[in-house]
Amino acid sequence: MGAASAGVPAIALTGGPMQPGNFRGRRIGAGTDIWRYTDDLRAGRMSDGEYAELEAATRPGVGHCSEMGTASTMATLTEALGMSLPGSAAVPAIDARRGSLAEETGRRAVEIACEGLRPAAILTEMALENAVTVLAAVAGSTNAVLHLLALAGRLGIDLPLERFDSIAARTPVLTNIQPAGEHLFEDLQRAGGVPALLAELAPLLHLDALTVTGRTLGENIGGAEVWDRDVLRPLDEPLMPSGGLAVLRGTLAPDGAVLKAGAASTELLQHRGPAVVFDGIDDLLARIDDPDLAVEADSVLVLRGAGPKGAPGMPEWGMLPIPRKLLERGVTDMVRISDARMSGTGYGTVVLHVAPESAVGGPLHAVHDGDEIVLDTEARKLDLCVESEEIARRLAARPLPEPPFRRGYGSIYLDHVLQADAGADFDVLRHRAEEDDTEPYGLLEGWISGW
Repeated sequence: MGAASAGVPAIALTGGPMQPGNFRGRRIGAGTDIWRYTDDLRAGRMSDGEYAELEAATRPGVGHCSEMGTASTMATLTEALGMSLPGSAAVPAIDARRGSLAEETGRRAVEIACEGLRPAAILTEMALENAVTVLAAVAGSTNAVLHLLALAGRLGIDLPLERFDSIAARTPVLTNIQPAGEHLFEDLQRAGGVPALLAELAPLLHLDALTVTGRTLGENIGGAEVWDRDVLRPLDEPLMPSGGLAVLRGTLAPDGAVLKAGAASTELLQHRGPAVVFDGIDDLLARIDDPDLAVEADSVLVLRGAGPKGAPGMPEWGMLPIPRKLLERGVTDMVRISDARMSGTGYGTVVLHVAPESAVGGPLHAVHDGDEIVLDTEARKLDLCVESEEIARRLAARPLPEPPFRRGYGSIYLDHVLQADAGADFDVLRHRAEEDDTEPYGLLEGWISGW
């Protein structure tokens, strides 16, 4: 995003995943497995001492999360966009090859500075569609939806949420990596890396998209091979035929919401249940494990006040915890809805990024305990079963929350942040057509060093 705004030659070098941990003989990642064990701890199936042992084993070294979390997803998409060197995304952080990649990236950085290859030549509509295709194929982090929307906004490219949905509907999930699958991100490197993934997806990609190498995407992936078919599935025998991502609309989300369907429970993708509403994270933490909480397995947990303006900052609160009394009964998933984000390592039937958010008067602000909510993933619908006139009456009667900031950067943020369907970026950072030919400030021809 910064490169797109600055318009100067740029290349990305991602950090690589950490090596897996080992807990009592079991290979574990740093995110998805932790969520599962945390539920065991809360349900009384794991002791505090065992959990402390788990924490010590989880992160054995440097690197980002070892599943297809947000960092792994964005590293993969950066390579798919053509902004990093081929084969760089999945190399582990401690692997000696990462040092070589750093040197090669630095060398190429100097070359593109001399060549004048700018991000606008690489970050085209074709490149963004390639990134959305890859996002669907890896059942990647929903955070990537926000980042790609924001990136498109800075480039002046029309990339509506419906494009994400239509691309995801035709794109099978190929990577068998947590949280949608079984393996870890470093296993993708062993299976052939992102070039092998892109080669499998070739019929669905714009192969003539330019990359930071100066070659096209198709040229970059020529000769790529798959070495492990359990980790990286073929296009005609995928992990899932489609459904890595779903975009929902309806009376509860007029401007859209997203669901990582590839990591959801199949039996909950079509669901109707009564709402249990939490007004912000403090209310959630105070009541979620109350044994007297009026909640059942078919309830729909709703968190509001967690969006760009409401929280503020749209934190990763969207994977609401299952109430303890239901965990103790063996419940492992529920429909959960919020205007928040979720960690890319998270999983479950979790509807996120509801827009408009509750803090600006979206329908989420009007939900009452007991209201029926319908999730129909096949129809891409998310509806509050309340008459539109009643929703309007409730919104008119319920004041909006006071802004959390009235001065300083916080106030500036609240004045300029966009809603989730526009990437939650600042409005002042979106592309303006009249600036197309503007040279970056401070870029003087022939200027090499200081005065």
